[in-house]
Amino acid sequence: MLLLVQCSPASPPHAVTSAPSVSPSTSVAAAPPTSAPPAPVAATVQPVTAADLGTTWQPGCPVEPEQLRRVEVDYLGLDGQTHRGPLIVHQDLVADVIAIFDQLHRLGYPVDKMQTVDHYPNADDELSMEDNNTSAFNCRRIPGTDDWSPHAYGRAIDINTMLNPCLYVSGYFEPRNAAAYLDRTRTDPGLLHIGDPAVLAFTDRGWRWGGDWNAPLDYQHFERV
Repeated sequence: MLLLVQCSPASPPHAVTSAPSVSPSTSVAAAPPTSAPPAPVAATVQPVTAADLGTTWQPGCPVEPEQLRRVEVDYLGLDGQTHRGPLIVHQDLVADVIAIFDQLHRLGYPVDKMQTVDHYPNADDELSMEDNNTSAFNCRRIPGTDDWSPHAYGRAIDINTMLNPCLYVSGYFEPRNAAAYLDRTRTDPGLLHIGDPAVLAFTDRGWRWGGDWNAPLDYQHFERV
């Protein structure tokens, strides 16, 4: 089942009875470049150890550190400048991830920030999402089940997580600070919509997007399992 793949097992999120309509003046500030961004610097790929993974991995996880890789890629920030950040992914997906983020950079699709989830206390996914962080590996369960999330295998990536929340059919949503972005008519830089070139950068390569699901609608989530 793919019903609860991304949304995190954090404390109960807020609920809404309808998606709020919010003026674009409340959007996350962004300064997109006036011309095409320069070509990204080549990605780097490194093996990782348990120590490198910190609190995102523990014994009993469904993958060993040796099966994962740290991929550092360039991305265009919301400030219009090129930054570099890491994604921990399964070794089988390294080539995909490099190609996808190269394409996102060339498209001018902005990413707010990119850091591994161990930067947050206890690798707390809710805190990472509230920080609008883009990340991949985190050894955690699918909420409400005993099944491992695709993130626990390094086979999922969440992008601009506050701008692209996870919404349950009941009205509950995550992260807790994302109420304004339940309005998917917004066009703030970094939001993902059906048919966007940034979405196609994943789906054209065989990844699944949570924004295409019936429930939950997980706009931040891409997976290849």
